[in-house]
Amino acid sequence: MIYSGKEALEKYGTRYNLSKALKNKEIFKLEHGIYSDKDLVNPMIIASKKYSSAIITMDSAFYYYDLTDVIPKKTYVATNRNSNTINDEKIIQIKVPKDILNYGKEEVIVDGEKVKMYNRERLLVELVRKRNQIPFDYYKEIISNYRKIADDLDMYKIEEYLALYKNEVNLADALLREVF
Repeated sequence: MIYSGKEALEKYGTRYNLSKALKNKEIFKLEHGIYSDKDLVNPMIIASKKYSSAIITMDSAFYYYDLTDVIPKKTYVATNRNSNTINDEKIIQIKVPKDILNYGKEEVIVDGEKVKMYNRERLLVELVRKRNQIPFDYYKEIISNYRKIADDLDMYKIEEYLALYKNEVNLADALLREVF
């Protein structure tokens, strides 16, 4: 279980009891204000707890959904375009307009913890949108894996997410060529 500083303090009652639990390794301090009963925690869980309005996206989500075997060195999160910039070397922040931020957001269970993450359909649209910013081999690997699961994808959701962008026709055309 992962705890914020406030939740850890509530659990142990006092700062003294919390520091005693830390010494006895009943609980571990992962980062400032983030505690866990395990010493090793998935970085996506930490990012999700630390930045509660953020949504896991891109490389982190591709890896979670087994669309790539490349383990991301940083956690990719999508946030409101008007939100504060995240100054954390372990996080890559992608700022998204507020009106389209929550499309495709789902709660998934990662190592027993709830994490907000984009679904596979939204990630496919984002992948095609950003194809020129992604290394070619990496892009091809993910597209190839999307081809394998094409029958499992919800086309209505994909159409809904494509409609969020001005270049919907170009994106749809690229998507049809690449995946379907």
